Amino acid sequence: MKQTEVLLQPNPNARIEEFVYEKLDRKAPSRMNNPELLGQYMIDAGNEFGPGTAYGNALIKCGETQKRIGTADRELIQTSAINFLTPLRNFIEGDYKTITKERKLLQNKRLDLDAAKTRLKKAKVAEARAASEQEVRITQSEFDRQAEITRLLLEGISSTHAHHLRCLTDFVEAQMTYYAQCYQYMLDLQKQLGSFPSTFRSNNNQSSSTPVPSVSASSVLASASASLPSVSNSVVTSGFSELKASSGSRKARVLYDYDAANSSELSLLADEVITVYSVPGMDSDWLMGERGNQKGKVPITYLELLN
Repeated sequence: MKQTEVLLQPNPNARIEEFVYEKLDRKAPSRMNNPELLGQYMIDAGNEFGPGTAYGNALIKCGETQKRIGTADRELIQTSAINFLTPLRNFIEGDYKTITKERKLLQNKRLDLDAAKTRLKKAKVAEARAASEQEVRITQSEFDRQAEITRLLLEGISSTHAHHLRCLTDFVEAQMTYYAQCYQYMLDLQKQLGSFPSTFRSNNNQSSSTPVPSVSASSVLASASASLPSVSNSVVTSGFSELKASSGSRKARVLYDYDAANSSELSLLADEVITVYSVPGMDSDWLMGERGNQKGKVPITYLELLN
């Protein structure tokens, strides 16, 4: 159940917020999800470049598709919560707790019965033996009654499993619908992008017969370095390279939020400061990060080394 929640909402802060609002019996504020945010940024950028340009128009179309995927994502979360997570949670917080409680009670009744039988074996005097026999009859009766209650509860598990199987089927169908929608949205987008010309000459109002020279950012920087002091990415890259070559550690500022993909990684929040260091054999794009007693792999593209 917990891992399904992680799948549907990877952001731990958002899950905590939803949990708090649920306990307060209040509706959580509606926020844009990641695809919707990306879509909005793409649309804003497309409008800034100009909807009449090929690049701007393409960005707007991509943004609209991302927002449609975000809507499908919301529908998946809502459907899965109603048809899959809620029945599981109700079982765990209801019947499962009852079954666990009754099984524990049965265990205690069995211990009481064993103790009564032991006292009966040790009884030598007739009066003590009679009292022990009476105790055994009482504890045996209580044990039998509790065993019957537990048996009936456990027999109900089979029908619970049948219900959970239907819920699991609903969950799979919801995922199937979601991925089918996403595939169709991206297929439509691919067809729309395929209708654009292979070059974006219209962005610069160039005639289709006039060749557009290819000017890379590296060539611009190279030509400018003769007259201007250059600050290139090699400075940043060298900092990480030096850290990987050494056995020491550095402080780094987190540039963007990052949700860990698995238990070996560390989730990050933008603007927080963590300690990073290299581990032999680690991929060149990763470092080990520490925050308090938490540690895990972090991508270097999300970090800025501090002096």
